[in-house]
Amino acid sequence: MPSPQETSVKSVVVPFVPDESPALSTRLGGHRVPERWQTADRSAHAPHIVAVPGDDGEEWTAAALVTARPDTAYLKIVDAVGDVRAAVAAVVAHARRRELVQVKWEGWTADPEDAAAAGFVPLSPPLTQSEGATGPDSGYVRWLSGGVVAEPPYYGQTTHFTCGAVTALVAQAHAGTLPRDALDRQAELTLWRDANNFLACEPVGLGVAVRRAWPSSPVEIHLDTQRPVLLDHHPEKEQEWRALLQRASRTDAARTGVPIDPVHLSMTAIRDAIGRREHVLLLLSLAGMQGFDVPHWVLCHGVVPGAVVIEDPWANAATGDTWVDAHLLPVPDASLDTMSTLSPDRFRGAVTIGRPERHGGVQCSQRENSRS
Repeated sequence: MPSPQETSVKSVVVPFVPDESPALSTRLGGHRVPERWQTADRSAHAPHIVAVPGDDGEEWTAAALVTARPDTAYLKIVDAVGDVRAAVAAVVAHARRRELVQVKWEGWTADPEDAAAAGFVPLSPPLTQSEGATGPDSGYVRWLSGGVVAEPPYYGQTTHFTCGAVTALVAQAHAGTLPRDALDRQAELTLWRDANNFLACEPVGLGVAVRRAWPSSPVEIHLDTQRPVLLDHHPEKEQEWRALLQRASRTDAARTGVPIDPVHLSMTAIRDAIGRREHVLLLLSLAGMQGFDVPHWVLCHGVVPGAVVIEDPWANAATGDTWVDAHLLPVPDASLDTMSTLSPDRFRGAVTIGRPERHGGVQCSQRENSRS
């Protein structure tokens, strides 16, 4: 429920223009505007200022820089200056007016006591940050929709091509199948090596690799096209041998008993799978969230009213994007549906991983399998 401060706070919302920072400092009565606000081109993430006006209406007593990835259901506070608690309350009220489900707060300057007083809880620190990322060591989240989503560990992919392997590893760590301390670069590269199709992980190869790594975990591949995928950007000569490898992956799936569902996986089916405590590795395009049409794997692991909660193992430092954006990221169903319908065949690729089967009280892990 909104706090009395949130319902009574008056605020103004204006676009953030980096060249106008001196004017911002003046309106804030001399409070220093963090240099960090100028160090990235945040324009793709709709940067804006949520400010609390003073009694005279001219100066501001508080302000926060707020951004968010496009086509998502959250806002992120980069920093708050002045009366921090009033600024944060204004952002939360602003998010509620937009009917968003979540507000995050990067921990650059956030005080834990201020965060707690505003109803935020700390995010678990990332195990790694993605290659080239420069996010804060800490972050906070507040859910506005009443939903509570169990938090997986955040692990940023350490290469540009291991997103599929990382999503599978995080899913298994979240399920308790993989010890948290086993989620490391060796595990990332080992699973990628088994799943990749030079360099990408296509759905069938990824699903087969997951089954090999964790025989006790039920795995199902969802791919509603028979043609090889993720090859169109390669020269025709290179497409041929990559297609051959994908056909070999289908043979491996049949041999190892991993089913391939040829029906388009619906958003309802994704929600139902999560409701059964399954994890969905989903292939999508980054065109909506990042502005470039590159195939990318994310993990769907939670649902709240109006959005599916994902883990994205990659953050785009050039736009001010950090692990705080990518972790516990709510995406509206319609947006996720669009993102994960890939051209040219408008296909959907996914891998669902069920709850691990226990045999005689023993649960297999990837590390145990590697010793067998």
